[in-house]
Order: sequence, then C-alpha cells, then structure tokens
Amino acid sequence: MKYDNIKTLRNENNKLQVELAEYLNVKQTTYSKYELGKINIPVDVLIKLADLYDVSLDYIVGRKTDKK
Repeated sequence: MKYDNIKTLRNENNKLQVELAEYLNVKQTTYSKYELGKINIPVDVLIKLADLYDVSLDYIVGRKTDKK
C-alpha cells in the first residue's frame, strides 16, 4: 500500500521528512520508505500522524478522501 496522503499532508504543512522522522522517533530513511510505500507503517505511527495533522486514519491510509 502506498501512503500518498502522508506526503501531501507533509508538504501542505511545510514539514521536512527529517522533522517528521524526529517526531515519530524513526530514521529519516524509514520515514521516506513510508511515503514511498516501500514498508508498511506501524499502527502507532499512523495514529500519531493522524493526530498531528488532525485527520482520520481512513484519510491517512487512503480509504477516504475526506480528511475528517
């Protein structure tokens, strides 16, 4: 599964990958792999991203187009 929405949200919020990686306590290369869909994102990380951006988990994982 590719998580296009996390890249979009990051760009909309003017964040760098390194900033998100630090917030999530992962390496920047790991975060990059999340965005590219090369590795699955753990549920706890998905929840942190949804909380950070104030969007639903369904939006983060691409199940819905509505952010809430």
